[in-house]
Amino acid sequence: MSTARPTGAASSDEPTPVEQLGYEQARDELVTVVRTLELGGLDLDESLTLWERGEALANRCEEHLAGASARIERALGTDDDPEEDSEDDLAEEIDDDIDGFDDPDEE
Repeated sequence: MSTARPTGAASSDEPTPVEQLGYEQARDELVTVVRTLELGGLDLDESLTLWERGEALANRCEEHLAGASARIERALGTDDDPEEDSEDDLAEEIDDDIDGFDDPDEE
């Protein structure tokens, strides 16, 4: 049974280094790796090599997700700092901002 070339692989049989993959590329390749391993039919060395690649891909996905989460927290100003506004305070500020706009239906 031949193994599919990982996503983003160059024309050679060398896969793209994991650290160069974006989230979607790493996730899609990880899905392919899992499916290939679940199908079986690989010898032990091939299985171990593929499993190691899968572990690296999973770690890369986690890095991307952690980075995205940190960006969202920064954008919302909720860096887990107790001095920062709570969600209720932020919601109240948004409500106050909305109340400051004129409702076009009230004219």
